[in-house]
Amino acid sequence: MLKEGMNIMILLLVFLAITQFSNADEPFDVRKHLATVTRYADSKDISANSFVSSEIPDQCTPIHLNLVARHGTRAPTKKKIRELDALDAHLEVLVRDAKEHKQSLEKIPAWLAGWRSPWKGKVTGGELIAEGEDELYHLGIRVRERFPDLFNEEYHPDVYSIKTTQVPRASASAVAFAMGLFNERGKLGPGRHRAFAVTSESRASDIILRFHDCCQSYKAFRKSQEPNVDKLKEPLLNEITRELVRQYGLNFTNQDVSSLWFLCKQEASLLNITNQACSLFSPSEVSLLEWADDLELFILKGYGDTLNYQMGVPLLEDVVQSMEQAIKAKEEGYAPGIYEKARMRFAHAETLLPFSCLIGLFLEESEFELIQREESLELPPKPPKNRNWRGSIVAPFAGNNMLILYSCQLDNSSKYFVQVLHNERPIALPGCNGSSFCPFKVFKEKIVAPHLKHDYNMLCDVIEQKQKDSAST
Repeated sequence: MLKEGMNIMILLLVFLAITQFSNADEPFDVRKHLATVTRYADSKDISANSFVSSEIPDQCTPIHLNLVARHGTRAPTKKKIRELDALDAHLEVLVRDAKEHKQSLEKIPAWLAGWRSPWKGKVTGGELIAEGEDELYHLGIRVRERFPDLFNEEYHPDVYSIKTTQVPRASASAVAFAMGLFNERGKLGPGRHRAFAVTSESRASDIILRFHDCCQSYKAFRKSQEPNVDKLKEPLLNEITRELVRQYGLNFTNQDVSSLWFLCKQEASLLNITNQACSLFSPSEVSLLEWADDLELFILKGYGDTLNYQMGVPLLEDVVQSMEQAIKAKEEGYAPGIYEKARMRFAHAETLLPFSCLIGLFLEESEFELIQREESLELPPKPPKNRNWRGSIVAPFAGNNMLILYSCQLDNSSKYFVQVLHNERPIALPGCNGSSFCPFKVFKEKIVAPHLKHDYNMLCDVIEQKQKDSAST
């Protein structure tokens, strides 16, 4: 018996060793390191081991779904197209200068010598591309398959609410998602599509999905912090620029390197090209550039400052209110078809990130206690140290949070529970003892309530904020 146990132990150790070796030997794929430019499929792949498993008790039935989603993969914005145009022109000058000084051109990659921006001459940008449509369309199909009891009724806009910002890539994402969600539920065309309503608020007053655009205090904060972020990035860019100059013999500037990294992300994510701009950087340099992007994301949109997520309180209130209404409908026995079963929202990284912070995702329990006390967190550690905060996981294209409200017939006193899914996988809630299946009462008291003391108008009005700050000093 002892010998048999030893043999099993040896086999287990061998298996673990082989598993670790195969993981370590896995080829480096730059497409999994593109920060918030990461495609959804690549993000779901890299995050496979990042989430807790969750078994929902048989006595529990989903009664309401909240979705907060980022738009799918999009084309570069007009501002970024201009940056690539400038890179195009400067690379041409660098290559010409090298020829004029009779430098050896053998070091220069062939693609670079004749590169022209694929977006050159475009006067529009930022639109949802075909790959982005596909991401949201299939997300809609999977949501319906996963929660058939929630989507078994005839469509009505009051039962299945679809909200979006007025930015075209977000509204197009909402349409693509709903086409998948209600696929073959109508009578339109060969695909048996059906019409559905997508509503939005004015950009000037949308404090639920574009709170960052309406918050003057945040705009002032971001403007003040951007130079500090640039200063944090500068040593890293200096180091990589020196290496590229040495390696390729071209007089790259820090701006060139920054633009080449952006080009790498666009080529890899949108065009599936990894052997051009991305090939200029070693895996360790890619990891550092990704970390620099994550740093900026953390400081300007994440846990780096409490204002970043406190301004998202109207969205949090909207989510909780929808769940309370679903509980009321359940308690009072409303007939099917007269109450909302799902509220689905399509917006931006600037929406998804603060919402993730409000419910405490990607934190250790000790860090969650810090944000509850409104204390600052340490910046994400530099590679090769591990970090929870990675833009490629937190907010990739089509990234999403789903909060599923369950009604449970259990022996304990809690009847309603909330399950949080991030990118369709259960994720631990530090505010609920690390569980992804949280009693609704605990969710409200421990996670939501501490944020509700903040009033959006007080936070976001610059004049009122200055008066409040001066009064406290």
